[in-house]
Amino acid sequence: MEFPTPLVPARLVRRHRRFLADVVLEDGRAAVAHCPNPGSMIGLAEPGQRIWLMPAGPGKRLAWSWKLVELPGGHWAGIDTAVPNRVVAEALRARAVPQLAAYGTIRAEVAYGAASRVDFLLSEPGLPDAYVEVKNVHLRREADWAEFPDCVTTRGARHLAELSAVATAGARAVLLYLVQRTDCARFRLAADLDPAYAAAAAVARAAGVEMLCHAARIDPGGVRLAQPLAMA
Repeated sequence: MEFPTPLVPARLVRRHRRFLADVVLEDGRAAVAHCPNPGSMIGLAEPGQRIWLMPAGPGKRLAWSWKLVELPGGHWAGIDTAVPNRVVAEALRARAVPQLAAYGTIRAEVAYGAASRVDFLLSEPGLPDAYVEVKNVHLRREADWAEFPDCVTTRGARHLAELSAVATAGARAVLLYLVQRTDCARFRLAADLDPAYAAAAAVARAAGVEMLCHAARIDPGGVRLAQPLAMA
């Protein structure tokens, strides 16, 4: 996924009201940017961090949208929670996810379960339908471990329950975690931050829900699917 317009660097002053960020552009101008992330963003919203913004375009209330954080050692983190779906959509169309490469028909946002929409419904003659949910991962607290979630997610636990029902009914149910930071080599659940989600994930695995994790290649030009990561 390529960013449609070039990103520009800035310094974060503070994130507030979850979806707003006070920033200072490189020319010294102060601005307010949209923060497209409802999570806690542990370690990614510290005052003084160098971040990258995308011009929001005409008709938007705020002129800027926050996309990336620069990390030590030349690494990057993506903070826009809408990006993983776009990255995975491109990868599915290119048949770049090995476990799902056999599927040729891809539909997005299909109603399923009690009151949800699955991110992608894949179909192919002769194969069971595959229901694919995508989760954004950008928490790192220890060593090279990526973790999910970074705060309590009742919605995420509901998705796990609905995927479990899909698997029990005979279709494929897949949860794909996309790690939107480049300094991680492994993935695990943050059970201490959301024990209910971890418990729901254990039930889902037992029901046959497949869990995949991929890294991402990130730079100011865009975010792209990278190699699979080991999962705890």
